[in-house]
Amino acid sequence: MPFSALSHLDCPKCGLTYSPDQVIGLCSCGSPLLARYDVQAITLTKDELATRPPDLWRYHELLPVRSPENVVTLGEGMTPLLPLPRYGRELGVERLLMKDEGLIPTGTFKARGAAVGVSRAYEVGVRKIAMPTNGNAGSAWAAYAARAGMQALIAMPIAAPEICRREVKVVGAELHLIDGLIGDAGAFIRAELAKRDGYLDVSTLKEPYRIEGKKTMGLEIAEQLGWQLPDVILYPTGGGVGIIGIWKALVELRELGWIDGPLPRLVAVQSSGCAPIVRAWEKGLPESEPWPDAQTVAFGITVPKALGDFLVLQAIAETDGCAVAVDDEDLLAEQHEVAQLEGSFICPEGAANFAAVRQLRESGWIRADDQVVALNTGAGLKYPETVPL
Repeated sequence: MPFSALSHLDCPKCGLTYSPDQVIGLCSCGSPLLARYDVQAITLTKDELATRPPDLWRYHELLPVRSPENVVTLGEGMTPLLPLPRYGRELGVERLLMKDEGLIPTGTFKARGAAVGVSRAYEVGVRKIAMPTNGNAGSAWAAYAARAGMQALIAMPIAAPEICRREVKVVGAELHLIDGLIGDAGAFIRAELAKRDGYLDVSTLKEPYRIEGKKTMGLEIAEQLGWQLPDVILYPTGGGVGIIGIWKALVELRELGWIDGPLPRLVAVQSSGCAPIVRAWEKGLPESEPWPDAQTVAFGITVPKALGDFLVLQAIAETDGCAVAVDDEDLLAEQHEVAQLEGSFICPEGAANFAAVRQLRESGWIRADDQVVALNTGAGLKYPETVPL
């Protein structure tokens, strides 16, 4: 059995297929490309999987790196799935679980996408990467680029968390601070790459492999629950790669025959200060419209228009899920509540999920007996400004 069952890339919009063994970004139609696998050729069993090291590379057949020699790793993956009994009782959701991505390298789930994205980029010959970021993705990709011996060009809004800026600097990446939002940082990167040679633009969904790292959250949740899926999974949604990845992972596990029955109802959680996905879902639109004057304390989900919004909306629709917006005041209150009841200092984006759980439980959309998994996407320690002294 080869290390990876990667077979091809395809376009979810126009259906074109591509060889994955090349440096490639978007489809010719402008859509993101998705990695596809020869799932039927995978002979791995659940018992064999259980003997592997507890990191995301345990799922290497369903990841795009063809050779183990090209794996770039800092030990990422297999984060805990923690019961929240006291907080869950307070919400009226007794079977509430938190997947805590704050314990991963660089302190957020972004390390998953960076690990797989950098590894695959290195494997196909890339030695320079460039990206705009709201902060955490940039610090993760910069760290993994350093690990691989690659150059990194990072642009982020000047309002991004200070720790992210320092992380990018300390690993030797080239950092540019932009007076604006992530779209403005993206415009800067495009202008720079028009003048520079050899860089791959690894912006969100502009290369096919970040999502493959993110999907390992879904693979882990299924394995950690004994291949019995929860009723609901909530994800804080900016660019949307995490929720798309979890959906993709569960579909692939069903194709593999390792899970059956309905998929969890997926919930895209946004801030009321930047909620293009929520607005599109409420209107029944297939894509979102740009959000004007985007602003939220949950800086990581300040994405006025996501390239993969149509995939997020499809994931929600096909799992009978929903999209929810929460106020900054409410998410900060839940950040404190989780810390005081459970001892976990979560990030504001993760706290948005818990504000959504409360909201959905009060409306009856989440039932008292539902098993609910909420993703905390990063360590609260990266956001000290959210806790006044």
